[in-house]
Amino acid sequence: MKRQLTITLIAVFAAVGVLSVPLTQTVQAESLVPEWIKTNAGWWADGALDDETFLNGIEFLLESGIINVSSESKTTISEPLTIGFIPVEKADELTPKAQALETFLEHELGIDVEIVVPTNYETIIEGMRFGHIDAAFMDTGPAWITHQRTGAEAVMAELVAGKVNYQATVWALANNDSIQSLEDTVGKKVAFTSITGSSGFVRPMGTLVTDGHITIEGDDIVALESALANNFESYTFAGGYKAALQLLLNGKVDVAFGSDIAPQKYLELEDQVKLRPVTTIGPVPSHVFMVSSDMSDSTKKALVDALIQLNYDENNHILTDLYGAEALVPTTTTMHIGEFGSFIDALTGLDQKILDKYNKSK
Repeated sequence: MKRQLTITLIAVFAAVGVLSVPLTQTVQAESLVPEWIKTNAGWWADGALDDETFLNGIEFLLESGIINVSSESKTTISEPLTIGFIPVEKADELTPKAQALETFLEHELGIDVEIVVPTNYETIIEGMRFGHIDAAFMDTGPAWITHQRTGAEAVMAELVAGKVNYQATVWALANNDSIQSLEDTVGKKVAFTSITGSSGFVRPMGTLVTDGHITIEGDDIVALESALANNFESYTFAGGYKAALQLLLNGKVDVAFGSDIAPQKYLELEDQVKLRPVTTIGPVPSHVFMVSSDMSDSTKKALVDALIQLNYDENNHILTDLYGAEALVPTTTTMHIGEFGSFIDALTGLDQKILDKYNKSK
């Protein structure tokens, strides 16, 4: 029942957020939305607000005329589309799943659709820059870099476990009360997951830099590494959530950075109770669907309309087979990845590290 209502809400979003609001007016429409609606949306995404209250906010937008449900006929397009997918080592495993989406979109749009399953993000970025790729599913970091380098825009976000994000969290031992905030981690022995980890490095380190607790003297990766050495008693890249938490449990570090559910997911209960979440730092966005800056508004609308159909039961298996997402919800670059992107920008030299991480040909 919960899932059905959620899908219904997504359908409402689809109707009011996409079908009736031209994408060129998205920014203008966002400026008309009251702050309490935006706050409600964030709480709902985090599971802190019930569906009925959230839906009341949507009804307010409809009744006040900020958004309108349209009965416009289906938009048609004539040009073929090429869609990229998140780089993988074994393209033969993803390709059949991508081909199912290809067939679906060709049926919905009435045009030829070609899929590209690359081994690196540079292929997608350059493809979007020179018009060879029109749209792509992407991880958050590469999506922001693609936006910065080509002007591509996020139009949809994946919904996973009812959320479009998860929380980056600071973890300490339960019996250690000397660390009460993110800034308290400065000067301590810390464990990050990896230098490209979203919740395990980008969000916590980016927040420390943008909030002024750490300064990077320079504009490259060497400067970033120097800032780490100068601002922590020691730091290590453990290699993953579990490894970082094990270092904390073994007393090797004072703090481990990671996701809010990492202990629950990777540790036995007897070890989970030895840890405490010091604070949540903020959201880490889910995967996004990006479209080229050259794509016309009518084509964006038709493509988004078609992708929305994946949220309904009869088509949903195509989406879940791809990356495990439950649904796709309309979004914008600013709304979904803008804040996270600012942390990538603040961490000098990190953009190329992120692209290298996803290069499956190396």
